[in-house]
Amino acid sequence: MQAFITGASGFIGSHLVDSLVQKKWRIRALVHKNRILQQEKIEAIQGDIGDFEILRDALEGTDILFHLASALGSSLISKDEFYRINCRGTENVLRAAREANVKKIIHLSSAGVLGSVKPNEVADEDCPLNPKNIYDKSKLEGEKVALCLANEGLDIVVLRPGWVYGPRDRRTFKLIKAIDKRRFILVTKGNARQTPIYIQDLIQGILLCAEKGKRGEIYHLAGREALTVREIVETISSVTGKKIPSFSLPLPPVKLVAWTMEKIFSLFKKEAPLTLSKISFFIHPKPLSIQKAGQLGFSPETSFQEGMEMTVFWHKEQGWL
Repeated sequence: MQAFITGASGFIGSHLVDSLVQKKWRIRALVHKNRILQQEKIEAIQGDIGDFEILRDALEGTDILFHLASALGSSLISKDEFYRINCRGTENVLRAAREANVKKIIHLSSAGVLGSVKPNEVADEDCPLNPKNIYDKSKLEGEKVALCLANEGLDIVVLRPGWVYGPRDRRTFKLIKAIDKRRFILVTKGNARQTPIYIQDLIQGILLCAEKGKRGEIYHLAGREALTVREIVETISSVTGKKIPSFSLPLPPVKLVAWTMEKIFSLFKKEAPLTLSKISFFIHPKPLSIQKAGQLGFSPETSFQEGMEMTVFWHKEQGWL
């Protein structure tokens, strides 16, 4: 099988590459700034997500396109850049795939398009959409593009992962490190629920949807446990052996501090340690139902306790902690 991957150097993309190499797939990967480890069956294609002709030519002969690339989360990224990559870039990649006669496309969206799920509810794929920040709004526009092209006949499957964690994930590592260094205090009481998914379970879900997912359908890929943010950080605290404070901080002053820090750090072109988008995880619940993906055979095996133990162990082995 011949796969083409955008975002191959990222957290999820690098694990997908590893899995496909083990399966003896041939891989082409779009490389922009970050390099990927060169292996025998991997061909790196230098270019930008906006380079239509490069993409079209590179996509020739592709069986499955995994479109994972996105502008992610940094407060230093402009609104136009988010939309250039997550929306217009997605359209560019998918239209190039259509011209290259790619057989199937997996488009990775985001659970953030849901915004904030109502208390005591678990979101299925038909849950109302209400993205809260510019990243989530741009991802929703990219998702709409994918579904529109699927409606026109392109074989596209849209995936929305839950909160993904595991080895190599620098976003989760920031939370783990803050707890490990005793620099973490919970914002609000931590009642917002998330459905964390270990990276290997996600990769299995992606490959399953590549094999069995239906054109124009959306599938949620998440773990089995709907955990409160407090339960998540307490589990990390237990695994690292470092206690977190029993008290929590009220939201309004924390939001004010985050907003102020963003403005100040932006003057020096640096990302603030506390931003409004980072707070979003603690206040906007996004538990996902995996019933629909389960009908394809999706069955995540890793509990959050087990997954976090493996994640922290890896970080320690690498000298990150």
